[in-house]
Amino acid sequence: MRFASRKTGVAAAMIGISALALSACGQAPEESIADADNSDYIGCIVSDSGGFDDQSFNESSHRGLKNAEADLGIQTREAESKSNADFATNLQGMMNAGCDMTVTIGFLLGDATEEAAAANPDNHFAIVDFQYEEPIENVKPIIYDTAQAAYLAGYVAAATSKTGTVATFGGIKIPTVTIFMDGFADGVAKYNEDKGEDVQLLGWNKEQQDGTFTGDFEKQDRGKQVTETFLSQGADIVMPVAGPVGRGAGAALNEAAAAGQDVKLIWVDSDGFETAPDYKDIMLTSVIKTMDTAVEEVITQDVAGNFDATPYVGTLKNTGVDIAPFHNFDSEVSDETKAEVEALKQAIISGDLVVESDASPN
Repeated sequence: MRFASRKTGVAAAMIGISALALSACGQAPEESIADADNSDYIGCIVSDSGGFDDQSFNESSHRGLKNAEADLGIQTREAESKSNADFATNLQGMMNAGCDMTVTIGFLLGDATEEAAAANPDNHFAIVDFQYEEPIENVKPIIYDTAQAAYLAGYVAAATSKTGTVATFGGIKIPTVTIFMDGFADGVAKYNEDKGEDVQLLGWNKEQQDGTFTGDFEKQDRGKQVTETFLSQGADIVMPVAGPVGRGAGAALNEAAAAGQDVKLIWVDSDGFETAPDYKDIMLTSVIKTMDTAVEEVITQDVAGNFDATPYVGTLKNTGVDIAPFHNFDSEVSDETKAEVEALKQAIISGDLVVESDASPN
């Protein structure tokens, strides 16, 4: 799998998906998309090997399709990949089903989506977490500058840690994973710089682009082993960027908490307090990508006949990314830290603070 550039042509695309304006000036409003008969339209989705119940980006994207089904009255089809070898077959299945738009989920589906788009130029596609070096006319990338939100999570982790050691690890070393880790590392470094502290980060060295990876997004036992190693090295807060493998991290932290350790988990892609409730008692916050909103809006645009291949780029400014509330740990995050995080967020939104990652879409 090649690493696609996230820089070509994106500067002009740093906009959120706007609501569709369907009324003409000075005229009575036309029939809305939701009220129209869209029953002939078929929206489809293909997961990566994590499946639609990964409590992460597959599940959130799938929710966007189901929301579109409910809100627009469209038909839907879906194919859950069990391994990478299923991608091409599942995409062909969607073409055989007559899908008007097919959403594919994840960096690993980049090649298969490109091939399907080339073979079916009259069909529309959207791909979550991937952008091609050269734009493809019938494929709309849905991408996120998650380094921005992960920066805030790293700052909170450093400020909240009792041991002075935090950790992160990835599933596979690909840009959509390392972008989280880059932002998290910079957030920890910002806290150390501002406070004169020396909070240590295990699992990722941004300068060397080297760290800990489990090798896939499936083996939860590997995530548990990695987390147990971090705990033995003194970490008390862990951020897995590994899809379902993150459940292994949650299991290890739950066991540590049950044994009396003060440990916390940071989830990614969705608000883990809501989507991964097994770990809510240890959930400090989450680095959120609003994939459900983006997927539904891209489908809505296509239903209205307004498809274009301009990338959607989620940022703090357009609320495409954010950090989740602190939920049960709200009282443990000081008012001072909350104010500092909000100030950092506003500085990123205004452009006064630039969070850099080799994988950032800008």
